[in-house]
Amino acid sequence: MIIGSHVQMKAPDFLEGSVREALSYGANALMLYTGAPQNTRRRPTEELHIREAAGLMEVNRIPMEHMIIHAPYLINPANSVRPEVAELAVEFLMSELERTAAIGAKYIVLHPGSYTTTDPETGIRTAISQLNSLQIPDGLVICLETMAGKGSEIGFRFEHLAEIIAGMNHPEHFGVCLDTCHISDAGYDVSDYDGVLDEFDRVIGLNRLHVIHLNDSKNEKGARKDRHANLGQGTIGFDTLCRIAHHPRTAHIPKILETPYIDGKPPYGEEIAMLKEKKFRDLMKAQ
Repeated sequence: MIIGSHVQMKAPDFLEGSVREALSYGANALMLYTGAPQNTRRRPTEELHIREAAGLMEVNRIPMEHMIIHAPYLINPANSVRPEVAELAVEFLMSELERTAAIGAKYIVLHPGSYTTTDPETGIRTAISQLNSLQIPDGLVICLETMAGKGSEIGFRFEHLAEIIAGMNHPEHFGVCLDTCHISDAGYDVSDYDGVLDEFDRVIGLNRLHVIHLNDSKNEKGARKDRHANLGQGTIGFDTLCRIAHHPRTAHIPKILETPYIDGKPPYGEEIAMLKEKKFRDLMKAQ
């Protein structure tokens, strides 16, 4: 099982500290931002302890493909209403792609964005145009994330992502990150995981699936709200998420936990242990 979680990247050890945090959870994968997700301030990559992090991963037999980068939320490729904001987003995303390449990671997860005051079709066309303007480094893959459909989000249907990828001048640089909370909130029946994979394969192609965000949901299926829950504390349930974590059809794909902190502390070590043991433990009662 390839399993990890979102981890921090902070001074003084930066990426090296991120890998150590992942290892402390018993993880063999990890996901991080290259800087604060709410702003554009970034440390030079020369300060990020890249070589030390890569060495630590090699010693622990974790390939760099299992280090996932997440693009900041403020990047909105679907925004056609404010061209100056869209232009800034493309410039910032290009910078993030270059940082991802410098780190040595292969996959960067990106929210496809929101159409704001227009309509989904305009949002999809805008995202295609914006993403086609990128100069993507060799070997890098942008994984468009499946969304819950809150507000004016695009990407809550597999068809949206398929249309964006089909419109790419270089589709080899694009794939998908499937979020279990998001697709449940969007109306997909996650309990029928094989059925979801069959539909994904028909619409997009399973060869495009490179990352899975493994999260429970606080909402009923189809609520289109996007509120993550800890494993076994939501409407999807531990048994379903455990089956997904161990499912042979997606065994080669890194699964990343983005579940909420409990009493201000990350629950990832305990949740990863539960998945490895295939046994649920109520972490809320354990506090």
